[in-house]
Amino acid sequence: MTTIAKHSALTPRHLTRTRDRLSFLYLERCTIHREANALTAEDADGITHIPSATIGTLLLGPGTRITHQAMSVLGESGAAVMWVGEAGVRYYAGGRALTRSSTLAEAQAIMWANRRTRLSVARAMYHLRFPDEDPAGLTRQELLGREGQRVKDCYRTEAARTGVTWHGRRFTPGEFTKADPINQAITAAAQCMYGIAHAVIASLGCSPSLGFIHSGHELAFVLDIADLYKTQIGIPTAFTVVAEDDADVGPRTRRMLRNEINRASLLDRCVSDIKQLLAPANPTGSDHQGEADEVRLQTDGGREVCAGQNYAEAIW
Repeated sequence: MTTIAKHSALTPRHLTRTRDRLSFLYLERCTIHREANALTAEDADGITHIPSATIGTLLLGPGTRITHQAMSVLGESGAAVMWVGEAGVRYYAGGRALTRSSTLAEAQAIMWANRRTRLSVARAMYHLRFPDEDPAGLTRQELLGREGQRVKDCYRTEAARTGVTWHGRRFTPGEFTKADPINQAITAAAQCMYGIAHAVIASLGCSPSLGFIHSGHELAFVLDIADLYKTQIGIPTAFTVVAEDDADVGPRTRRMLRNEINRASLLDRCVSDIKQLLAPANPTGSDHQGEADEVRLQTDGGREVCAGQNYAEAIW
């Protein structure tokens, strides 16, 4: 096989897997440099050393400066880097996946390209969210109707549990502060979940735009995955925050959600769920899938052969 950009001192199998890394690290108003195989973040309080191989995604907020050497070690470690707004609530740019393989990306494309398998993944997503229901045989319209009802039920249940007044989901995109506290909290929780889902999807090398429920947007698959945990983590956290205090709900929601994400091992779960959903196109389900640093050539009948060879005289 042909190897692309393999480093003698660090191979994909030596890298910390996505599920074992920090979900994300947010830095702002500091200078990020490299010292050996670690990052250093320098600000007015001093210098902090950060092992680069433990980072899933580095979020660079306002006021950050990063050196070429720092970006180099992040690339070698397989960490994703994203440039974001204040407190990570806006996504501006990002680069590279943690994996060097196209295995999951191809599996996703295979499942998405066929109308039948695309619906089967949508049903599997619904079953992951609501395991007490069997979605087999449901049409897309029926799935959407049942999902909508379950989310409404979740809002009512959480309102009753916490005593928070609930008048319905009402918000205007881009005008966060105009919503009431509970809608602000739900929006803040949703944005955090989108960021986490996006980070995991990018690190696994999947396409954020090939959604199985959502469609027509560059983040369709991100919305699909984030919604898997909406009624279990996102909405309950938002209601709990507002029940405690309706001031500063945005920052407080993000902090409480961070704790819930760690408690629920959401990063590990998200990786497993994505692989499970795409497993029909990649039935081996190996834990090592997506780690190979190899290039192959496609031939007829779905057969693949080694790259880096001349097949002019080949006898098939």
